[in-house]
Amino acid sequence: MKIIYFLLIGVLAISSFAYSQAPSPKTTVYIVRHAEKDMSDPKNPDPELSMAGQKRAKSLAAKLKKKKIAAVFSTKYRRTIQTGSSVAQKEKITLEFYNPTNPKTLADLVKTKYKGQKVLLVGHSNTVLELAEAFGVSRPLAALTDDDDDFIFKINIDQSGYAKLQTRNYGKSHHTSIIKK
Repeated sequence: MKIIYFLLIGVLAISSFAYSQAPSPKTTVYIVRHAEKDMSDPKNPDPELSMAGQKRAKSLAAKLKKKKIAAVFSTKYRRTIQTGSSVAQKEKITLEFYNPTNPKTLADLVKTKYKGQKVLLVGHSNTVLELAEAFGVSRPLAALTDDDDDFIFKINIDQSGYAKLQTRNYGKSHHTSIIKK
């Protein structure tokens, strides 16, 4: 009987140690600029995606297909909604809206409500880098241009709040800015 007792204690001790050594779940945030917009009417303040933009949105959904995205956030413009909708539909989740003038509020929400999960944020050329900064990373370049449609910024945030940025491209190459390595 004592042997079983000691074996049980040993198994519990080993499993407790192994659990404490397991990596803590990280929060992953993907940030993209909306895909290419339809420029046929330059006076339209809220254009939809062009055909190329629709293809890029599908490419984004394919790239994130196996990532198990928990939430997709977009501004209330058609082009950002359409860019994020492909991912939201594949994940069977409702697209959520955020105020692009307050990136810190969104960052705080993501870091608390979606801790340990993966989230997609869709913004604009003048908000994407500000969003990245709100999560505690430095800009990989000074600004995005209207031709920078293929960047995907991935931010991993560990349990202590340390954030690390990786910059990649997705879909057909379409950017003019160069990321410093």
